[in-house]
Amino acid sequence: MTIPLNHTIVYASDRTKSARFLAEILGRPAPIRFGPFAVVELDNGVSLDFMTTDQPVHPQHYAFLIGEGTFDAIFARIRTRGPDYWADPHQQHSGAINHNDGGRGVYFPDPDGHILEVITRPYGSGG
Repeated sequence: MTIPLNHTIVYASDRTKSARFLAEILGRPAPIRFGPFAVVELDNGVSLDFMTTDQPVHPQHYAFLIGEGTFDAIFARIRTRGPDYWADPHQQHSGAINHNDGGRGVYFPDPDGHILEVITRPYGSGG
């Protein structure tokens, strides 16, 4: 039996702004509206469903496994748009990427401070 993740709700101060940011950075289609959500679809059938809240947004971490060529395109968009980025989740190595497990990875914030990460190799996969 398989149990794949289908979706998760991401709280945001402005669902449209946050969903558009993610879709643009990742090179995904524009978010679609579904009820109170702005939905960003990913390739593996999982969606991030952004929902506006008037409560303080507590930053979470979302990591995306991508290909090497996709990394180049996403990293170029990060650098063009100007959010800070780091090689590590503790934000100690600013303006750098990591090469963990023989791949590449980078962390960057979304408009509400959620820490987003793109990696080209799963952690622990060697390299």
